[in-house]
Amino acid sequence: MAELIEMPLMSDTMTEGRIVSWLKKVGDTVSAGEIMAEVETDKATMELESYFDGTLLWVGADAGGSVPVGDLLAIVGSPGEDAAKIVAEYRASKGGAAPAAPVPAAAPAPSAPQAAAPAPQPVAPSPQTLPAEEARIKASPLAKAIARETGIDLSRIQGSGDAGRIVKRDLEQVLAAGPAPAAQPVPASAPVFSGESYEDVGLSQMRKTIARRLSESKYTAPHYYLTMEIDMTAAQGIRKRLNEESNVKISFNDLIIKACASALRKHPQINASWLGESIRYHHVVNIGVAVAIEGGLVVPVIRQADSKGLATIASEARELAEKARNRQLQPEDYQGNTFSISNLGMYGIHQFTAIINPPDSCILAVGGIEEVPRFVMRDGQRKIRVASIMKVTLSCDHRVVDGSVGAEFLQTVKHLLENPLRMLL
Repeated sequence: MAELIEMPLMSDTMTEGRIVSWLKKVGDTVSAGEIMAEVETDKATMELESYFDGTLLWVGADAGGSVPVGDLLAIVGSPGEDAAKIVAEYRASKGGAAPAAPVPAAAPAPSAPQAAAPAPQPVAPSPQTLPAEEARIKASPLAKAIARETGIDLSRIQGSGDAGRIVKRDLEQVLAAGPAPAAQPVPASAPVFSGESYEDVGLSQMRKTIARRLSESKYTAPHYYLTMEIDMTAAQGIRKRLNEESNVKISFNDLIIKACASALRKHPQINASWLGESIRYHHVVNIGVAVAIEGGLVVPVIRQADSKGLATIASEARELAEKARNRQLQPEDYQGNTFSISNLGMYGIHQFTAIINPPDSCILAVGGIEEVPRFVMRDGQRKIRVASIMKVTLSCDHRVVDGSVGAEFLQTVKHLLENPLRMLL
């Protein structure tokens, strides 16, 4: 009897998997536990094992193709079984159409029609008709702006404001109910001037997920930003001493992770997630650290960072970054973050703001360390000294974190980094 293999959910944010390569071809014998294919998710490239013994009769996509999560990926059975009939029955059970033609079992199969995708969100009217239609729809200016940016059709929404007026929270509910609609493609009539050249590159699973999740975050979480200067002179000194004694090299980012972890234990309101009807305050401190890799960005997680020493944090951060760059992260490596840090200081960036990484309520953007002059009082006289200043910006979700709470958290981080021995004791 033939066994059906559907595209598994390999990450919490995965919507489809792209086939990097098939290690087995149609007609090959496979055994349970044997690697059949390499699949690219939004986080990493992972190996797909066969769950059954038998012959590979059919595949749902060739190398380079994509299959939605939960859709038919492969069929393993006995030689001679009618794969096309099996696929047709599967599609009928799912409410989809049967394949147009039988798929041969003795040769690599062409990509079969995939299950019907979920109906797309309504597309916003064209810019030429939008003003007239907007005039007939009761909606706040902010709601209209969000609708234009996200492609939501306001005519399909029942407003909750006065007299049925559509307001911002109505748009937030639509976006929170499912994946944000994909950005509309550039019109075919976009001008290309003589002598210019260009290249259109398809989106990877990672880039699609980055676009979707950060669009959701930006348009559903009301961001505000708090910036503070931190004198890293003492931290530079303690880091140098630690690296002279330790086999594990400590980076400034490791010190920042430790400081944030300690501060989160003191300010649990920051270590929280918005759930729509409630706020979840996490009892563990799991810090996600943004790592840039080819084609995108991943955020591996250092778990229970508040209970770990600097050497352990440094070792784990280095190991996770290496796994991320080699696309070897497993789901447990990048799930469960409660707070995130993004550091661009090594690129010469002095200050920036970051978009909150769901489900967190805050993310800390870290700039580089600059030597700047500062006035100090010595022996009753005002003198100039050189200080090593680092600017950090905390992005906060105002639904969860009020400004004073965010400011107090930053004050604690600043105090710990300017007095690093306090977080090492």
